[in-house]
Amino acid sequence: MTTRKLHLNAFLMGVGHHEAAWRHPRTEPARLTDVRHYQQLARIAERGRLDSVFLADGLALHGDVRHNALGGLEPLTLLSALAAVTDHVGLIATASTTYGVPFHLARAFASLDHISGGRAGWNIVTSAGEAEARNFGIERPAHADRYARADEFLEVVTKLWDSWEDDAVVGDRQAGLYADSRKIHPVRHAGRYFRVNGPLNTSRTPQGRPLLVQAGSSEDGKEFAARHAEAVFTAQQTLAEGQEFYADLKGRLVHYGRQPGELLILPGLSPIIGSTEREALLLEKELEDLIIPEYGLAQLSTMVGIDLTTDDLDRPLPDVPVETEGAQSRRKLVVDLARRDDLTVRQLLVRLAGGRGHRVVAGTPEQIADEIQEWFENGAADGFNIMPPVLPGGLEDFVDHVVPELQVRGLFRTEYEGRTLRENYGLARPASRYALSRRLEVVGS
Repeated sequence: MTTRKLHLNAFLMGVGHHEAAWRHPRTEPARLTDVRHYQQLARIAERGRLDSVFLADGLALHGDVRHNALGGLEPLTLLSALAAVTDHVGLIATASTTYGVPFHLARAFASLDHISGGRAGWNIVTSAGEAEARNFGIERPAHADRYARADEFLEVVTKLWDSWEDDAVVGDRQAGLYADSRKIHPVRHAGRYFRVNGPLNTSRTPQGRPLLVQAGSSEDGKEFAARHAEAVFTAQQTLAEGQEFYADLKGRLVHYGRQPGELLILPGLSPIIGSTEREALLLEKELEDLIIPEYGLAQLSTMVGIDLTTDDLDRPLPDVPVETEGAQSRRKLVVDLARRDDLTVRQLLVRLAGGRGHRVVAGTPEQIADEIQEWFENGAADGFNIMPPVLPGGLEDFVDHVVPELQVRGLFRTEYEGRTLRENYGLARPASRYALSRRLEVVGS
């Protein structure tokens, strides 16, 4: 038994993370835009006492719609509908700092935090794709510029979230006083990218600020996470790689006056679960047989930055340029995987189909729990970003069979610790910077 507990997030993507999930009889691709599908998934996650559910997002149609079920719902809108049918599970959505504006985003996430009773989280992305830039009529900003903008964007958003102090709303009907204006502050931000006066026109939220999540693993991404993030979704293939990333990122926190426990690291894991190992491997084989190579090749070409669509699939991956203005960490992961395991392009397509570079494990509930426990207890993870290969069945299998095994081992909660996402992640509620300044002034006087 251990006092340290795992944290588990369910990454909800359409009808499953395997690129062939939509072709499998356990899924219904017509439900891709059905809110009831996602509400069902959120209730399953809450039944399993998972910390949170996560909806990724992009600002372009990525991939070939001829060969994959693409075109889902805008996540913040959808999470409001999930908040209405759940009470505890956290609600995390992706939103871009490159193509958004701070005031609008701050208000949207503050609204979700109010609607959900303190369960909102923001996955901060800088949007690496060229297609996204074209949808906004601009050239894709350089990698370093995107992160510089993201730093200032987040600074403005947190100022806006802090612009109302916790006790600014008085609600004194008899005195006719709704709010204490002395505790509502303009932010008066003037920077390189943004000029925002504030204050926010939404009061301070139940969490103080929504949880901050980040998913980039480049050098710029890791520094950004060390400064700002409270949870990190990441991708590593081996225990050694997970340990290296974990130690590196946790070690950077001290430079920003932070403690290791203030940042949770959750690697992605796609579990293919069977009552026996043979059953799990059979499901894995069924999905592999449904792969459409043309689709995988186009996706792989985008990842590595070279056109592979005319190459011999049974040859090793060609040389790949190191420098990119796109997703640097994912390109490195894919190339390292191909070189380490001496994979042909065809074999690499199969390895990537299940989780786009995240770790895929097929086995019994006990074997999946063994993998999770090994990483958790050996300095590679604080928990996992669970990526079911098919939905809803893959999430039901995890909740009904793997979670009880983790609970028996004393690794995972049997009941929620609190009502907010921060409470269940074991993270402190941040104080408003303006309230903190006032306390410091009182102490100084």
